This record gives sequence, C-alpha cells and structure tokens, in this order.
Amino acid sequence: MECRTKLEFNSFLEKKVFLYGETNTYKTFCSAEFIQFLLEEKKIDPNLISIIDFAPKLQTFNDLKIGGKFKDYYGKSTLCRYLDPKNEIIPPRLNATNKKQLYKNACHNYNQTIPLLHTFEKAPTPYLLINDMSIYLHLGNPAQIIKIVEKSHTFLGNSYYGKTISEKAKFARLFSLKEHLTIKHLLKYFDRAILMDCPSSNSEVH
Repeated sequence: MECRTKLEFNSFLEKKVFLYGETNTYKTFCSAEFIQFLLEEKKIDPNLISIIDFAPKLQTFNDLKIGGKFKDYYGKSTLCRYLDPKNEIIPPRLNATNKKQLYKNACHNYNQTIPLLHTFEKAPTPYLLINDMSIYLHLGNPAQIIKIVEKSHTFLGNSYYGKTISEKAKFARLFSLKEHLTIKHLLKYFDRAILMDCPSSNSEVH
C-alpha cells in the first residue's frame, strides 16, 4: 500500500498540516506514514509525539472502507503517547437509521473525545497527530481544536470531508452539512490544508 497523494514530510516539520477528503483517500494511512517518518527517519523520541485517535475501528460498509486507527497501519505508533478513547467510537451516520440514533451516537463519541483533548492540553508535546477530527467536531467546539493544535510545534490532523457517507444516510443531511461547513471554516487556521480527493495529485489551500 502506498500513499496515493505524494506528500513531502520534511515540509511538514514545524508546521500545522491538515489532510481532508473523501473515504478511501488514504488520509489515515498517510498520517501513519508521517508517524513512521518521525520515528524511523528523524529519530524523534516517541515520548515527544502525542497521538489522539478518534477514528472508529476499520470496517466495511457497502464496499466502503470506513474508519481505521493509526496503529492499524503502523503498529509502532503505539510507542508514542497514544491517546485512545475509553469506549469504542461509533460511526454516527452508518450506525443509525434515524436522527435520534444519529445524535445519540454523536453524543457518545463527543463524550469519548473530550478527555483525550484535556489530557493533551494539560501536558502538551511538541508533535501532535489527530485522526478523524470530524468525530469531535460533530458536536464539539472548533475553537477548542485550534487551541489544542496551537499547543504543538508540529501538527498533522485529518478529517472526512465528502459526500459518500452523507448519501448513505439521507436523514443526516443537516448533520453532514454542518460537518462540511465546520471543516471548511477550519482550513484557514492551518499552515497547509491538503485535499486528498484525487488519487494522483492533491489540491492545497495555504
């Protein structure tokens, strides 16, 4: 498996970088490759790297691969300060059949993400990676994410930003619209925001 979008990891150092895009665009895989780059090429002390992993477990839904944690793609990522939710994250739309279930799932996820952000905020490290930021942002405050990001020197985060999942859950249209607008709003806060929708190239917002 290779990262379909060619990323120059040296250029990520001392920057705040955000990968966003559809499902199956290797956002998590490429982020895991960056962890490998830090540990194996740059020889960064793993105690200086915090990983906040909001992603649900890897699963397949209607031939779509959904979720997946950094440690699924790079096992040595657990050598870092790996902050994982106490309870399993629920894909909010895919595990719901109506709005009530949707928001119950989102609320469950929000309650799992908050302690992890607080843990990092109390003891930040120079390097920070966050997987599947949209899981927190469904109900969370975007300003809190930016506050957390600013406590690091080098940051790489990723998030779903697309229509594939939304189209599977028509009852979640407003929920998905809010997600889309929130991610779009956040782009300006990063040094680099890279859209991962294209297999052979990428679009970048500075």
